[in-house]
Parts: sequence; C-alpha cells; structure tokens
Amino acid sequence: MEPIKNADHFIYFETGLAPLQEILDKKKYSKVFVFVDTNTAEVCLPVFRSFLDDLDNFDIIETDPGEENKNIDFCIGIWKTLLDFGADRKCLMINLGGGVITDMGGFIASTYKRGIDFINIPTTLLSQVDASVGGKTGIDIDNVKNMVGTFSLPQAVFIETSFLTTLSQRELLSGFAEMIKHGLIADKAYYERLKTSDYKALLPAEIYRSIEIKNQVVTEDPLEKGLRKILNFGHTIGHAVESYALTNSKNPLTHGEAIAIGMVTEAFLSAKYCNLTEEELADISKYILSIYPKYNIKEKSFDKLLELMQSDKKNEDGQIMFSLLDTIGKCTFNCRVTAADILGSLVYYNNL
Repeated sequence: MEPIKNADHFIYFETGLAPLQEILDKKKYSKVFVFVDTNTAEVCLPVFRSFLDDLDNFDIIETDPGEENKNIDFCIGIWKTLLDFGADRKCLMINLGGGVITDMGGFIASTYKRGIDFINIPTTLLSQVDASVGGKTGIDIDNVKNMVGTFSLPQAVFIETSFLTTLSQRELLSGFAEMIKHGLIADKAYYERLKTSDYKALLPAEIYRSIEIKNQVVTEDPLEKGLRKILNFGHTIGHAVESYALTNSKNPLTHGEAIAIGMVTEAFLSAKYCNLTEEELADISKYILSIYPKYNIKEKSFDKLLELMQSDKKNEDGQIMFSLLDTIGKCTFNCRVTAADILGSLVYYNNL
C-alpha cells in the first residue's frame, strides 16, 4: 500500500520497516534508543529485530506498562536515563509499543533538550489507528488523561500488522472502537463495512482506511483549532469513565471499552442537540453493545464523572464542550451540553 503523507513525514504501511534503515543512513544519528515497556520488550522487540538484521547499534530504554504509568515521574526517570546514556540533540528515539509508549515517548523526545527526533512504531491496533498518528504527545496528571503534552511530529510512522498477532481479543477490540468512531464521524460507508467485519480478523485495507480518515482530519487542522475536534467524539464522557475506572475498579476499562460507552452516550446527546435520528441512535447503540461488554456506571460516580469532564482540555469558558453527530458519517464540534443532559445520557446507557 502507498505511504500516507502527513505534513513533512510519511506513514509507512506494511514495508517490513525497510524505509527505517534509509532514514537512519540519511540522518546519521549520534545514538539510537528504542523505547519499550516490559511487554513489548518481550513480544515485539524480537519482531522488530527480525525486520532489521543490520540494526544492532541501539540502546533499549524500558518502562512499566499501563496507563497508570504515563505520568511525569516516569518521564523524569527516562530523561535521567537519556542523560546517563549521553544522549545529545542529534540522537533518535524509536517508540515501539502501544499508545502509552507512543504518547509518552513522543512527549519525552519532544521535550528532552528542547526536542530530539523520534519515530513511532505502534504495535497495538489502538496505537496504529489513533495514538501514533497526528503529532499529539502527552502524559496524565492526577488521572486526567493527556493534560500535559505537545504537538510534535515524528520523523516517520511505521504500521506493521504483523505486530497485531501478539494481541489479545480484548486489546483488538479496544482499538476497534477508534475505527468505529472514524466511520461515525467521517465515512458512513466505512462504518457500515465495519459492522460486517470481524474485529479479530481485520483486513489491512480496513486499518489503512481508518488511518487515512484520521490523517485527513489532522492534516487539515494539525493544532486542533477546529475540525480536528471531531476526533473527540465519544471521548469527553469516555475519558471520564476511563479515568474513574482506573482508580475505582479492580478491573479498569480499556480505552476502547470506555470510548464505546462514550460513543453511545454522546450519540444520545447527538440526537438531543443535533440532527442524529432516533433510528441512527438505536443503530449505534445496538451495534456497539453487540460487541462491547455492558458496564454499570454507578449513580454514585455521576458527580465525579462530571468533575472529570470539567477538566477536559477541550472545554472553553468553563463549559463542557462536545463533538456530536449530525448524522452517521458527519460530525460537528464545540457543542455545549447541560449537566442534566450529560447525566441523562449516562442513565440512557445504563437502561439499555
């Protein structure tokens, strides 16, 4: 498949990482670091090495896995590690892993000595179709997602679906939520096609189309001043539910499971505030609940969820801002919604 152009770099698809060696030969970096977590070090690093037999002069920086570790304390430790390794401004960081690795690795690289080059090699479906594309980096503060970060573009992104064979069904389903979102906000035909697809056996063309949709949006609005906000559909409520579950549940939700809840609840708000029909709302709700496990949003958590939404970085003038559907395949942004209706959307979800 043809590379996808984003600003001044390419998103390479199914190349066996061949262009990576060309980048390394051209740039002549002083040092190369591969940033992984303990899971990707075990299951993905051997695949990475198999693609690049000639690449043996690199250092590995390893961190603990999980969203709970995407914080400033871990960043400080990695900045210190880079210093210990003698990393200068002409070195390269290769982020090999899921969304936590690409988010945090990009942030670390974009701030270390005011910025070093980095490359993203996402190894999960979620990071391939979402986190690694678009130039957003970030870490969490007090369990509020991505509150500190930068807009910083990688030198390249490499999508290799062979990494997906290492994932559990739950991890695949987590990434699939972002693909559903892309269809709902921008391509009805793609959404309909996904409804007949098996998330456990996705075709490369389906993943490619999802990346293509996101790339089209972020290329038009790289700094999220307008259109790019539509990518937040499902995320205002979804992020709040995800953050709450992270600290109040023995089995936290995956990002995709939380966004699935967010898409249903925000589709409810779309029917109330925009032009989404009741038939479309029913279709979205039925489809999402057919593949994602039902989650009980406890009423005692409602106030805390609203509090978390108040911290959302998309808000303006103290108002919670939503991106909502006008219809399946078309989304609008900067929608103001009352607290009463937000709570009503949670009740709607619980009653399904």
